[in-house]
Parts: sequence; structure tokens; C-alpha cells
Amino acid sequence: MKIKKLFHGLIALALFMITGCNIQRGTTTVSIDSIDAEEVLTLDSDADIFQYDGVIYKTNIDWVEELSLKKDVQIGEIKTKNDANTNFKDEMSNKLLVGTKIFSSKERGDILIVESEGEIKKYLAIVEG
Repeated sequence: MKIKKLFHGLIALALFMITGCNIQRGTTTVSIDSIDAEEVLTLDSDADIFQYDGVIYKTNIDWVEELSLKKDVQIGEIKTKNDANTNFKDEMSNKLLVGTKIFSSKERGDILIVESEGEIKKYLAIVEG
């Protein structure tokens, strides 16, 4: 009987110690940063990108193209074209024409929709986490 109580006590103590060691105090911070045009174009020199609100957006991403999205409100337009270097500013593109309208999408906040030469294109925000 004493051995059984001792055995149960040791198991309880072991479980208590294991549980106590697994409890972590403090907080974990996760940050998501935007990557710049240079990083995107280094990975894919033929990428079709633009910058909006400090974030680079890229098109021709297979899974994004498969999404059924509707454009919402116009949030901007391409004001400058930069196909010479990777120093991008907001509303600047490397392939879209100046004047191309940028719309938000009703279904997703990380995808913008543009109308370019009668064609609808979907652009995904490129971020790193």
C-alpha cells in the first residue's frame, strides 16, 4: 500500500514538474515587414509589380489568379513608371501604364485589382513574416 502511494506521488510530482517547465512567461512578438522592389525583382527579374501605401504588390501568382474576386472602390492610380531601377515610391509601377486605376477587392484586403488596357489583373501584397 505504501509503495502504491509513493508511486502515485512520484507520478504526480513528475507531471507537476513537466507542466511547470512548459509554462512560458512573457510575450512573443510576431512582426510582418514589407519587402522592397529590389528584393522582389532580385527573386524574379520579370515580375510585374507596383507599390501602394509602402507595400509592393505582384501579379501572375497562380493561386491568386484562381480566386474569384470583385473590385470594390478605387483607391489610387499609377502615377509614375519605373522600369530603370528598383527605387520605388507609392503608386509607381514597373510595367503598368501611368493612369492605370487601382481598386481594393471586396473579398480580401491583401489583394488589389487593377484595370490595365481592358484587362483585369490581381496583385498580391508581398510581405515577409
